[in-house]
Order: sequence, then structure tokens, then C-alpha cells
Amino acid sequence: MTENIIDGKAFAAGLRARIADGVAAFVAKAGRAPGLAVVLVGENPASQVYVRAKHKATIEAGMESFEHRLSADTTQAALLALVAQLNADPAVDGILVQLPLPRHIDENAVIAAIDPDKDVDGFHPVNAGRLATGIEGFVPCTPLGCLMLLKDRLGDLSGLNAVVIGRSNIVGKPMAQLLLAESCTVTVAHSRTRDLPAVVRAADIVVAAVGRPEMIRGDWLKPGAAVIDVGINRIPADGGKSRLVGDVDFVSAAAVAGAITPVPGGVGPMTIAVLLRNTLVAAHRNADVPFEAVSL
Repeated sequence: MTENIIDGKAFAAGLRARIADGVAAFVAKAGRAPGLAVVLVGENPASQVYVRAKHKATIEAGMESFEHRLSADTTQAALLALVAQLNADPAVDGILVQLPLPRHIDENAVIAAIDPDKDVDGFHPVNAGRLATGIEGFVPCTPLGCLMLLKDRLGDLSGLNAVVIGRSNIVGKPMAQLLLAESCTVTVAHSRTRDLPAVVRAADIVVAAVGRPEMIRGDWLKPGAAVIDVGINRIPADGGKSRLVGDVDFVSAAAVAGAITPVPGGVGPMTIAVLLRNTLVAAHRNADVPFEAVSL
């Protein structure tokens, strides 16, 4: 049933191509490239992989990439001083502090220190408030990428019943706000939701962001539902190896869903593409150049 699979990798590639065109247009108007600063504290292996991927994608889009790699014993004061320096740097349009941070650093304090207009991750409380109240700001990259995939496949989402499984600040809560803004009827479900399968079965749209491997089964779904699987879980495989799976049992769900994202190759590629999109938007605002790329 390949016709019901949402190819996030292909969509992200098209988005990145449009962003590269937008970057070239911005450079012609502003006389400089958009700049993204990424700060990595410590040597978390997954974080190192993400930072390398972000650096590569930033350069490929024609943007400036400013990497700051700090040791794991960096003090919170030193990190906050670097953030203040990046806030004041006119060459830096977007600031991303890679999470998680070492335990001795208060993540909330660091996020709050970033200039909201350079907060291309969309995690600052000001941007969360803007999203909740319908004011234009930066939206976290993963949920915005999910929304792009849904609108590309379904078109107008108005009036549809949506269930978001998970209530994190990074995915669940902003996803619910985005769907509300599209005039969906939204339910946020979580670990304490009673009779979760029945709640999910009423949904036209299911966004799974709960962090439990293959938790959502095909018999939980309304036939024809659109399923966006945000989960990335590594589980044991044959031969002592491991494999990546989502929060949705793909085989059983794909037999029922009208549209579904695979893992990998679904939501994952969208996150970095939307980060580039947010950085391009930030550059236009910071340079006071009108942003015309409505397709982004």
C-alpha cells in the first residue's frame, strides 16, 4: 500500500531546494547570507550526529554556519555569556542550543536567555505564548514539519478530529496549538488517558509523539485516518543489531490508515528542513527585508 505512505524525505528535499532559492534571493537583497549558530555542550553521541547534520544542511542551503562546541564541564554562566554574545551578533540570525544539556545546567534558563527573535527552535516562552495566542513567532521545527506534511496530503484540515498523543513542550503541546489554528477539533492524549484506543479511534488525524515503540496499533485507528509518527525508538533486531521504529506499529497501521509516515523517512527529515526555513525567516526579519516565500 505504498500509495498511502507520506514520503517526508522527498517533501523535505523539495522544501530545502525552495529554501536555497530563498537564501540566494535574500543574499541579493541584504548583501549577506543568513547565519545559524549552533551550540553543543559536551559529547552526547546523538547530539553530535544532529549537529553535524545541521551544519551540512546549513552550508548546502547557502547559509553561514557558526558552530560552538563547549566541554561538558562548561559552567552555566559561561554558556549564558556565549548566548548573550550571539544575541548581539548581527551576523547571527538564528541560535540553537542543542539539547539535552549537562545536568548541572538549567535548560530553561538557557532557552529563556535566547533572543526570541533568534529562537529558531521555537522553545522560548515568548514564542510559546505567541503560538498559543495566534501571534506570529517561531514554532518548534518538528510539529511545524508535521503540519506541512498533513496539509500537503489532506489540504484543508478545518473541522477534522485530531488526536495528539504526547504532551511535551517540544512536540505535543505546539502540535495541538497548530492544529487548533487550522480549525481542527483537538484532543491531547497521554499516559493517563482512559481508554486510549477508543480516543484514537475517533480521530481523522493521529499524531503520535509518546516515545513508546510501536504502541499505537492498527486496530486503534479509524479506517482512512492520517497518521503522523514522530517517534524514533531503537529496538533489538536479529543478529545482535538494532533497528529504528516509531511509536506506531507500522505494518498493522498502514493496512488501515489513509496516509501514514514511515520511520525512518517520515517526520525526521522535516525537522532540519524546517530549522533552515525558520532561520531564513529570522534573517528577513533581522535585516528588515520583506519575506515573500509563502510556500515555505
